[in-house]
Amino acid sequence: MKEKYNFELMWSKNTEKRISSVVSNIINNYKKNNSITHIHKYPIPSKEQIINILDDLFEILYPGYFTDKDLNNANIQYYLGDKISNVYERLSKEIANSFRHEHIIKNNKCELCDDSIQKGAESTLYLLDNIPKIRDLLSLDVQAAYDGDPAAKSINEIVFSYPGFFAITIHRIAHVLYEKNIPLIPRIMSEYSHSKTGIDIHPGAKIGKYFFIDHGTGVVIGETCIIGNNVKIYQGVTLGALSFPKDEKGKLLKGLQRHPIIEDNVTIYSGATILGKTVIGKNSVIGGNVWIVSSIPPNSKATLAHSEKNIIIAENKKKK
Repeated sequence: MKEKYNFELMWSKNTEKRISSVVSNIINNYKKNNSITHIHKYPIPSKEQIINILDDLFEILYPGYFTDKDLNNANIQYYLGDKISNVYERLSKEIANSFRHEHIIKNNKCELCDDSIQKGAESTLYLLDNIPKIRDLLSLDVQAAYDGDPAAKSINEIVFSYPGFFAITIHRIAHVLYEKNIPLIPRIMSEYSHSKTGIDIHPGAKIGKYFFIDHGTGVVIGETCIIGNNVKIYQGVTLGALSFPKDEKGKLLKGLQRHPIIEDNVTIYSGATILGKTVIGKNSVIGGNVWIVSSIPPNSKATLAHSEKNIIIAENKKKK
């Protein structure tokens, strides 16, 4: 028989004093490091709520896939109406909180709370209006995955289980919100996707039609990346920045183009690193583990030389 834990020994008078001291020290640190403290009557967006909203958006985007309810032509309108209304109310609140929080940080007070509520409602309606457009893009993305992976047995398998398709779904949602300049929430969405899949796509990246990430672990796509149509990339690919320009005070300049542009019909194999304002021309193939910091013309093939490591060869492919 197990002995009972002696809580009286654990909670001695000395322990109570120590706990009280710990609380006081942490409270003082809250005041000292207030940049990572949010003790305020105005709430910030809830990460948990945003993840729950993403789950609901998946049910809207892929009806019948991620719900226990059997959907049919008789009940789909009622089901969708309820789901849309629920998302509208909750996401409007979270977006309003994000605008309010940004305003408080800049002005140390909240004079635009009503304006934040209106922005939340309008931004949510904008996203919901774009659901058909997002589905059009995703229908091409799932087809790209099916056409590009001989191991794919069905579209259903891809929707249910492919991490690359999960990541691009969340990116398509987050990018719409990013384009509306909504604070915090697009990045919360993208980092949730990153934590689930190992695929890191900044919500600002512009990605064209018929996009496929195969396997996916370790893929990084930076904020100012522009990816064309019919692009396929494998695990471990980095589309990153080569350097970070600064102003005269030494602060990073934000919003400038600093990531690669990948044109149409490009394939990038595993482990390739492409940095800076580099243009990979259309119809090119980038081999595995190459390091590219300068542009490559269309119809090219870039690989490591066999005789020397870390040397890239770019040669035009013969046209048929």
